[in-house]
Amino acid sequence: MKEIHNAELLRNFLLNHEMESVFHEELMPYLVLYRFDQGDIICTQGEPAEMLYILVQGKIKIYTTSAEGKALVLSFKTPLEVIGDIEYIQGNPMINTVQAVSPVYMIGVHYRWLRKCGQEHSPLLQFLLRIITRKFYIKSNFLSFNLLHPVEVRLASYLLSVSVEDSDTLKTDDPTAFNLTDIANLLGTSYRHLNRVILKFSQEGLIERRKGFILIKNREALTIVAGGNIYEE
Repeated sequence: MKEIHNAELLRNFLLNHEMESVFHEELMPYLVLYRFDQGDIICTQGEPAEMLYILVQGKIKIYTTSAEGKALVLSFKTPLEVIGDIEYIQGNPMINTVQAVSPVYMIGVHYRWLRKCGQEHSPLLQFLLRIITRKFYIKSNFLSFNLLHPVEVRLASYLLSVSVEDSDTLKTDDPTAFNLTDIANLLGTSYRHLNRVILKFSQEGLIERRKGFILIKNREALTIVAGGNIYEE
């Protein structure tokens, strides 16, 4: 993580995402622009929550870790997304771990300044309300997606979410993204059936399975199979 001391870049992010009215003049001095490199942990499940982060560029991964130490990827987010909003309202530790999938820019503001300068600022409160209610809407859609769509559609959507650019292919080289047991749990299917679908995709030329990662050979066809990407909404 690196603090970026560039007032113009910060202002441009606010303008581009139409957030200039969300933070009034009293709060503006306390906004900090951060850059996270690919793989950086932004916040960790169970740790005290102190910052509200607004994702303004890049992609992040949100996952939870069991008591046994197993990670389960929950979703992938692109701008505009907020991290730490529910924790701010509820006063709880971080619910999940958040990691940068690509180079990421986030605007951060400490909770103490939100409480001191933002408690009565209607645009900020409305912004948080919109973000939180959207999360519940997406969660509802996600549950319906897993119940109503076949595993082929769910897996295609997941693969598109975890892929990163690698010349003319898309590569999934994050070890935490490819524990097949965890993926099966996320997609609501069995390990055996997941393997069958991966084999089917390989035979159809959509992907190529290699040791430690998967290459997406035909993104367009995989996108058609997914028919929409619930993991990145």
